[in-house]
Amino acid sequence: MIAALSCGGVVVLAEPVTISLLRRAAVLDRPNQRSSHSVATPRGGGAPIAAGLVLAALLIGGRVAVAFVIAVTAFGVIGFAEDLSGLSVRRRLALQAAGGLAAAAVLVSRLSLPTAGRVAAVVAIALWVTGFVNAFNFMDGVNGIAAAHALIGGAVFACLGAWRHDVFLAAGGAAVAAGAAAFLPWNAVRARVFLGDVGSYGLGAALAVLGACAVIRGIPAEAALGPLALYLADTAWTLQRRIRAGQKWSQAHRTHIYQQWCDAGWSHLRVTVVTSAVTLLLCLLGAASLTGVTAIRAGADIVAIGVLAVYLRSPVLLRRTTARLERALYAHPAGDPLLPAGDRRPAGAAVRAGGHLGGGRGHRDRAHRDAEPPDRRRAARVPRRDPAAGAA
Repeated sequence: MIAALSCGGVVVLAEPVTISLLRRAAVLDRPNQRSSHSVATPRGGGAPIAAGLVLAALLIGGRVAVAFVIAVTAFGVIGFAEDLSGLSVRRRLALQAAGGLAAAAVLVSRLSLPTAGRVAAVVAIALWVTGFVNAFNFMDGVNGIAAAHALIGGAVFACLGAWRHDVFLAAGGAAVAAGAAAFLPWNAVRARVFLGDVGSYGLGAALAVLGACAVIRGIPAEAALGPLALYLADTAWTLQRRIRAGQKWSQAHRTHIYQQWCDAGWSHLRVTVVTSAVTLLLCLLGAASLTGVTAIRAGADIVAIGVLAVYLRSPVLLRRTTARLERALYAHPAGDPLLPAGDRRPAGAAVRAGGHLGGGRGHRDRAHRDAEPPDRRRAARVPRRDPAAGAA
C-alpha cells in the first residue's frame, strides 16, 4: 500500500508541473502522416511515473527491487533522451541492451545455476526486457491505451504476488497500477500530455521485470504473460508481416492492429476499451493455469490462442463487414420498389464511402441526408412510406 500510494502521489503532484515544463521547453509531439492525433501535444509526461516507480521500489527493498530500479531508470533515461533530441536506432538498441543486461544480471544473481546456465539466463532475460520495452512503446499510439494496459498488468501482478505471498511482486505490481491510474486522467479521452518514450520505456521495463520475476518465482507462464500477451502478439505479427513484405522493420509506421482499427473509423476511447477488454479476458484465461488441472489449463490455452487469432484477423473482418454494409447501402436506394422511378438512383458519396459509419453523430447525420430521396413530397405520396399519407 505504501509503495502504491507513493508512486501514485508522485504522479498526481508532479504531472501538472511536468506538463508546464515540457510546454516551455517545446517538447511537443507534432502530428504527421503516421500520427493518431491532430494537435501538437507535450510528450514526456511519463517521467513522473518512472520517478514514482523508482521511489516505490526503493521503499520495498530487496535484490529484485534493485533490478527493478536499474531497468526502470536505465530505460527511462534512454526514453527521455529520445523524447528530447532523438537517438539513432543502433545507439538506442545498444543502450537498451546494456540496461537489460545490467538488470538481468542482478535478477539472476541469487539463482542456483551453473555458470553456463546463468549466462544463458542473463542473455534471455535481457532480450526479454529489451523486446517487451520496445513492444510496449510501439503499442502506445492512441489515448489511454498504454496507461490502461499498465493498470491492468500491474493489478494482475499484484494479485499474483498476493496469491504467492511474494512481497515485491505484490507491491511492485500495485505501484505500477497506481502510477498508471494516476496518469490516465491526463491522457485518456482528450490527451493533455503523452507518456513519451520515457513513460512507455519505464512502464514497459517495470512490467517486463515483474513478468520475469513471476516466472522465476514459479508462477505459470500463462498467468504471468496474460497481461502482456496482446502487446506481444500484435508487435510480433506486425513485425513479421512487414519483414515478409520487404519493408524496413525499424521504420516508423501505423499498421499495428489497433492502428488499423483507428483507420477504420474507431475512436481512441473505443480502441482502448476493446483492447483492454481483450487483455482482461486473456488474464482470466491465463489464471486458469493456477488451478493445477491440466485439462482446464490446456482448454484455457486453446481459447486464449483463438482470442489472439481473432484479434490479429480483426482488420480483415472489419473490412469485409464494411464492404457488405457499403453494398447494402449502395443497392437499397437503387432497387427499392417503393421509390418512384425517378428516385431510383445510386446512393450519395457519403453512403458509398461507408468509412465514417459509427464515427460520430455528424457523420451519421450527413450519411442519412444523402440517403434521403431528393423530393420529399413525391416520397410522401408513396403508399406505406409515410404514415400520414397511408392514413389519408
